[in-house]
Amino acid sequence: MSDPFDGTERSLGQLVASATAEMSALVHDEIALAKAELRQDVKRGGIGAILGIGALVVLLFSLPMLSFALAYAINTWTGGHNGNGGWNLVWCFLLSFTFNVLLAGLLGAIAVSKFKKVKPPEKSIASAKQTAAVMQNVKPHPRPEGLSDADATMAKAQSVARSSV
Repeated sequence: MSDPFDGTERSLGQLVASATAEMSALVHDEIALAKAELRQDVKRGGIGAILGIGALVVLLFSLPMLSFALAYAINTWTGGHNGNGGWNLVWCFLLSFTFNVLLAGLLGAIAVSKFKKVKPPEKSIASAKQTAAVMQNVKPHPRPEGLSDADATMAKAQSVARSSV
């Protein structure tokens, strides 16, 4: 952008073109910022979703096999392997179930902590609010009295077309 105090005056068409280009660049930059923030949050959310699905898979599909293996291991550890009886298999299966529920709870807690790290795109929101505040303070160019809205728009378009040629 040229220095407004360098002694040269720019035409209305040049000013409009410059303002349009700068607004377009601003909008593109804000969109790029929002995409970058959302990409990071989607990645965090994806990790949380994968861990949550992992918790469900462990709880639902491996629970029967883990329960049997763990219950018989507890029975063997308490003396059931040598004919002395050991603990009752009911208690062994209950301990196995408790272990599997604790494992699923741990994976679920990790998933929840990952989901809590997902935040809204704060920088993009702040930037958009700041742009909106600046745009609200801009005053429209006064229209000459006696012209209707359609006539004023047509006259403005013609003057811009003439000045940009």
